Amino acid sequence: MSSLKGGVGKTSVTSGLASAAFARGIPTLVVDMDPQADATTGLDIEAGRDHDVSDVLASPRQKFLDAAIIPSGWSADKPHALDVLPGSPRSAEFDRPTLSDRGLRRLDEALKKVEHLYQLVLIDCPPSLGGLTRTALTASQRVAVVTEPGLFSVAATDRALRAADELRQRVAPNLQPLGIVVNRVRPRSTEHQYRVKELKDMFGPLVLNPQVPERSVLQQAQGSGRPIHQWPGKTSADLSGIFDSMLDRALRTGRLRGRR
Repeated sequence: MSSLKGGVGKTSVTSGLASAAFARGIPTLVVDMDPQADATTGLDIEAGRDHDVSDVLASPRQKFLDAAIIPSGWSADKPHALDVLPGSPRSAEFDRPTLSDRGLRRLDEALKKVEHLYQLVLIDCPPSLGGLTRTALTASQRVAVVTEPGLFSVAATDRALRAADELRQRVAPNLQPLGIVVNRVRPRSTEHQYRVKELKDMFGPLVLNPQVPERSVLQQAQGSGRPIHQWPGKTSADLSGIFDSMLDRALRTGRLRGRR
């Protein structure tokens, strides 16, 4: 889950997808690459743990993975139903733009050690194109670019897709775009309608339908440490349906294993 512009709700979309996977019983790992660690908090994990993603990026050995990966607060005692590799401010030391190709492959190397445990891995990137985002993309098969219907959305989205393509040619041959998630849309806003059309004119079928409307219940569920699929009310049910549709696209286009 990537964006080169902050404040577009990328972590909220990650949380929504995690909720959709959890509701279906798809074994899922969420990797929080953002030093702010908002995804970690939203998945009901306390910040400031002894082990986190920075330990894995420093040395992608099995013992560091075993120490860092923990169950989400959502999943309670269900092994590997929804696990988290927590984020940490310490991971900022790996965000330098001069990270070597070997450094970029460390997360990919680590995830290969646990891929037999999960059907889906969601990686929440920081809103920049530093070493952390490039490391996340190198470990990914698909990239979803999250944007909002604003003035700079087309330019930021184009930069994100170009960056993914550059990495695909260098170190991530399996990386392909999943699509563009337009978040926080106000359907009655003329400006938002114009910007969504602008995105569709520029990127065509890469713009995912339906778009994610601006709804406060998503932030309320996150703030309470609960999945949107368990939040009461019609609005949350409508949002859950949108994330279900997004997950379906990921399952169709990604090389994900069927459940046994």
